Amino acid sequence: MLDIITRKRDGRRMSDADIRRFVKGLTDGSLPREQVAALAMAIYLRSMDSHETAALTAGMARSGQIIDWSTYALDGPVLDKHSTGGVGDKVSLVLAPIVAACGGYVPMVSGRGLGHTGGTLDKLGSIPGYQPWPGVERLQAVVADVGCAIVGQTRDLAPADRALYAIRDMTATIESTPLIIASILSKKMAASLDGLVLDVKTGAGAFMMAEDDASALAEAIVATAGEMGLPARALITGMDASLGGTVGNALEVAEAISYLTGGERSPRLHEVVAALAVEMLMLGGIEGDVAMAAARVERALSSGAAAERFARMVHALGGPADLIKRRDWHLRRAAVFRPVPAERSGYLAAVDARAIGIAVMGLGGGRGRIDHPLDVSVGFSHVVPLGGQVEAGEPMAMVHAASEDEADRAIAAYRAACAIDSRSHLGRPMIRAIIGRVA
Repeated sequence: MLDIITRKRDGRRMSDADIRRFVKGLTDGSLPREQVAALAMAIYLRSMDSHETAALTAGMARSGQIIDWSTYALDGPVLDKHSTGGVGDKVSLVLAPIVAACGGYVPMVSGRGLGHTGGTLDKLGSIPGYQPWPGVERLQAVVADVGCAIVGQTRDLAPADRALYAIRDMTATIESTPLIIASILSKKMAASLDGLVLDVKTGAGAFMMAEDDASALAEAIVATAGEMGLPARALITGMDASLGGTVGNALEVAEAISYLTGGERSPRLHEVVAALAVEMLMLGGIEGDVAMAAARVERALSSGAAAERFARMVHALGGPADLIKRRDWHLRRAAVFRPVPAERSGYLAAVDARAIGIAVMGLGGGRGRIDHPLDVSVGFSHVVPLGGQVEAGEPMAMVHAASEDEADRAIAAYRAACAIDSRSHLGRPMIRAIIGRVA
């Protein structure tokens, strides 16, 4: 192993045998953490070529169970979506049931939040009884019955990835492009997908803030997936401001329920959800063109079919059967509920989404380490969208906090994150580019 680390440190490529040894040591725990950390840093500094990246991805996918859907005789494609993370990003909560209602099957393996970006599993963790780690057999059963299941990475799926990610998190090597690709695709390959759509975010609140960096990552993931036989597309989407009208775990679940049941829908959120859903339906062969796919998505929402799938998924994974009807009863509320007043009148010209995410962390709704506990009730709601008009002293958002002192700090942080101008500004489109679609 020392020779492998030395070669990569010196800029040479890893052989297939090197990668097999590395993955085996990750999976069975035989590699010392120091050597895993050293190789992760060598890869971060020296990178990997496309063959190395594909070999690492395939090896990590095969390190655990490969899901076999053949015994379930599914009558539609197995599809998934992956997001690089953002602030107020509750897209998965509504996208999975929409695609299920349109005829797809969605085994969505999601993660917990870290830093300023929220995690889908943390949002679902605000639902009483929801079991995010059901095991592969139950995951398959729920997907076959309901059409979708949003769960966490189980011990059976790509265990080498889970072991490597824990080291990367502690060694400042998260941002390595080949390691990002291998981490994302190993879990998706293990799920035996027919198609994958990626939501690669760019802007102040995104992991890849620069649009060029986001595009480079998206192109690399799509290319590697293609090499491995997994059809994939990627959308570059904006994360210049928080997505939707809420930021915070239980608050975002409530917004997702409202979205699915015909309540108020944030135009920016709907633009992203609809675009991702359309690409998933087209990639899976459910619809042949954009217009037909978009119409099918709207029918799934207007008919209530998507909301029904969400309710069934929650109940099948241990949550309450009446969550949609009694969301205010089941979802925790914070003790303090106060407005965030605008300092002056005008239009919301810019919002630092990263600062908003950090403010939620300060309230206890996000974590700096993966083992930190969360207060799922805190965050912001009634968020005025980018470009929206505000009046001096009137709310730009409402803060949900555990105490008055925490609310005071969150209000100050939110106001500092917002820029108000006397002129109205037209926001950029949420969908910046689509990568991998064949015209």
